[in-house]
Amino acid sequence: MGFDVNRFQGEVDEELVCAICSGVLEDPVQVSNMLQAPVCEHAFCRTCINEWINRQAICPLDRTPITSAQLRAAPRILRNLLARLCINCDNVIYGCQVIVKLDTLASHLEQCEYNPKRPMLCEQGCNLIVPKNELKDHNCVRELRNIIHVQEQKLADMKREMSEQQLQITENKREIHLMKDFIRALRLSNPGLRVIADRMERDEVVRWSATLPRARVTRWGGMISTPDEVLQTMMKRTLTECNCPLHVIDELMENCHERKWPPGLSSLETRQNSRRLYENYVCKRVPGKQAVLVLYCDNTHMPEDMMVPPGLVMIFAHGIE
Repeated sequence: MGFDVNRFQGEVDEELVCAICSGVLEDPVQVSNMLQAPVCEHAFCRTCINEWINRQAICPLDRTPITSAQLRAAPRILRNLLARLCINCDNVIYGCQVIVKLDTLASHLEQCEYNPKRPMLCEQGCNLIVPKNELKDHNCVRELRNIIHVQEQKLADMKREMSEQQLQITENKREIHLMKDFIRALRLSNPGLRVIADRMERDEVVRWSATLPRARVTRWGGMISTPDEVLQTMMKRTLTECNCPLHVIDELMENCHERKWPPGLSSLETRQNSRRLYENYVCKRVPGKQAVLVLYCDNTHMPEDMMVPPGLVMIFAHGIE
């Protein structure tokens, strides 16, 4: 529906009036609010002409056949003429005497001090934004309780959704493990499948490595080369919790003790001789621990006597960033 003609200052040209609702054409700022017939070029409010055509597919002024698909946006000159019209503020009944050009009406209404819906800051303590006409009945405690209730509902919904997702993740992991067990069983009897399974397991380690943050060792001298059983158990639990692929976790844990380390790390003397090479290791952080993973897939650039598949677990007393 268009604007009431009586709200405008001076006479309004009939070309700017919708023949259906008899109001001045809709907001000129929005181009799509005004549509024009392609042949007779009569202009109408979008809402008005669409409702009219739904009942009878002809122009309301000269009865020319027309369809919704044939309607087009009103020309710029028509929009410019509308934009220059002067109109009373919507809040004139509340006391606003301001007269603005039609294309600035929307921005004025946002700031109009007479606008009963103008957002106001509650100064009673809650600092909520409240429509001006609701401010007198505003109750801070009630509104804050409503907000808390809504947030609690959202939190409950999120927890429920997370629980459902966790169940789905658990089920997916179970199916993946079953599939891996099946592939391993087939691998024993089929050399071709053995190659595929080996590649899948290598790819899984690569993907897992990509999820781990890089680590920097600042004190290689703090390395614990002979971790006791308690420390190894704790480390294995941590690797399990950070989704280490099950097919490599036991091998990695065996490689946390110097007896399983490659020749370049197998004794204190060789480690001291190889110390200049340590900085070339690509290390991944073991979450929450003073330990790093030096995975074979990340360190193919290292000399053979400094690496062993599937990788090394290096535990430190200090010096991990």
